[in-house]
Amino acid sequence: MKQLLPYMRKYALYAILCPILMILEVFADIAVPYLMSRIVDVGIVNSDVDYVLKVGLIMILASLLGMLFGGLSSYAGARAGYGFAAEIRSKTFKKVQEFTFANLDEFSVSSLITRLTNDCNTIGQVTMMSLRMAVRAPFMMVFALIMSFTINPSLARVFMVSIPLTAILIILVLTKARPLFMKFQTRVDRVNAIIKENLAGIRVVKSFNRQEYEEKRFKKRNDALRDTALKAISTVIFVMPLLNLIIYGTIIAVLWFGGNQVVAGAMGRGELISFITYITQVMMSLMMISMFFMQLLRGIASKDRILEVWNTEPEIKEIERPISEPKDGSIEFKNVYFKYPASKEYTLKDINLKIDSGEVIGIIGSTGSSKSTLVQLIPRLYDATEGSVLVGGRNVKDYSLKGLRDSVAFVLQKNTLFSGTIRENMKWGNENATDEMIIEALKLAQAWEFVSKYEDGLDHIVEQGGSNFSGGQKQRLTIARALLKEPKIIILDDSTSAVDMTTDAKIQQAFKNLGDLTTIIIAQRISSIQHADRIIVMNEGQIESIGDHESLLKTSAIYREIYESQEKGVIRE
Repeated sequence: MKQLLPYMRKYALYAILCPILMILEVFADIAVPYLMSRIVDVGIVNSDVDYVLKVGLIMILASLLGMLFGGLSSYAGARAGYGFAAEIRSKTFKKVQEFTFANLDEFSVSSLITRLTNDCNTIGQVTMMSLRMAVRAPFMMVFALIMSFTINPSLARVFMVSIPLTAILIILVLTKARPLFMKFQTRVDRVNAIIKENLAGIRVVKSFNRQEYEEKRFKKRNDALRDTALKAISTVIFVMPLLNLIIYGTIIAVLWFGGNQVVAGAMGRGELISFITYITQVMMSLMMISMFFMQLLRGIASKDRILEVWNTEPEIKEIERPISEPKDGSIEFKNVYFKYPASKEYTLKDINLKIDSGEVIGIIGSTGSSKSTLVQLIPRLYDATEGSVLVGGRNVKDYSLKGLRDSVAFVLQKNTLFSGTIRENMKWGNENATDEMIIEALKLAQAWEFVSKYEDGLDHIVEQGGSNFSGGQKQRLTIARALLKEPKIIILDDSTSAVDMTTDAKIQQAFKNLGDLTTIIIAQRISSIQHADRIIVMNEGQIESIGDHESLLKTSAIYREIYESQEKGVIRE
């Protein structure tokens, strides 16, 4: 909680007012039964109408004040609780933005979504209950007990049996409920995971007519969530009838012993009525405490999951006083080995490579040859396990992450466009870009030819994920967005696979004319890289060969095999 509480500072006033107002409401609620006993034992017994009216008005005023204080307390509690949750959610989201690729490999997307939504909401609810119910219940119980002992100390001894029984029951139930609530949150993660996967791939599901199969998968996880929820709720439900049994048993005991005292004249009728009311308040307070602890268990589980994110240190850190940016786009790999955090085997082995600034480099190899992993070390999306990667003549670890990544534009295999307009998406590359700069980048990426045909041009709407564009159009738009960064290095990770060969050739020619821009092109098609200054052939995490197109046809069996298979495919077509 030491980590969480500072985020309540913004809502400290509401957090302070809520319990104060709650205590004032308790005073009003405690006063009502006492005033009612005075009406019965004094006003009615003595037939004093004025007294009845006077005390009755005071009782009504106390009730109205209780309602007012309760309403204000609820408002303050909601502001504090959900404001606190919003601050935690904001902090968690910011923390996720700091994660490296290695960190993101540890948490599934669905789990992070659950933590940012469900878990943060639960913390907000528990905070609100802590400020209200956790204050109201003990204060109500203590003051009701005081009033009970004030009215009739001998009769109040009944609580010496009922309160310990209730406490034991609550402890037993809480012990059993805690692991169920932890399991419940995990089940929510699993359901969210399958929902996300299904919705992201809904077109594939429909094209393969696998709706029924997906429904069965969803039903399995949904039923598991339901069963876990029912177990947790059943535990809570189990408490209620037993608590009611204790409450009613206590009331029966009070009616029996108190009734005998009323008959004997040792206790007033009004006092017996108010005593029963105080019994209800005491026992209901215990019930409220039990409900609060039930919710608190969920809150603890959610808190642990949030802090798991907060306490995850980014794998990649900056040094003190880092260099702001590379001087040029030269790249060098020195004895580089790399393995993923969860892996025992090296993905990259003994990589030694030097790339001059302004060179156009092609990378090709079979699937799983670690082409993408190699280039991800350049902008420090991952750090080399052994060896060093240099950009601009300096180790990438010497640069600030912002400066390095601003100098390296990376167009990933999965092209992502965000909902908004084409202009807004382009400004991800440079938020200060003018329309002329955007159009020039679109032309270089061969995207202006279709963007210019839209009546609204750069204001054309981009739907979520760019679903209103073809694969090739999305690729060209993301390349244009990367060019707007005016980087020293641009990496195209199989980013023209959906573009026709003619357009692809135009894009490669545009890169050739960009001067000092170092261009790295990962491709499956040899036609996309055969005009590169040098081509790197990867095989099982190692560099198999380096050369130009003509030399590799003679010296690299892997390159020649890929070339011949693709040429045969073209001939057959």
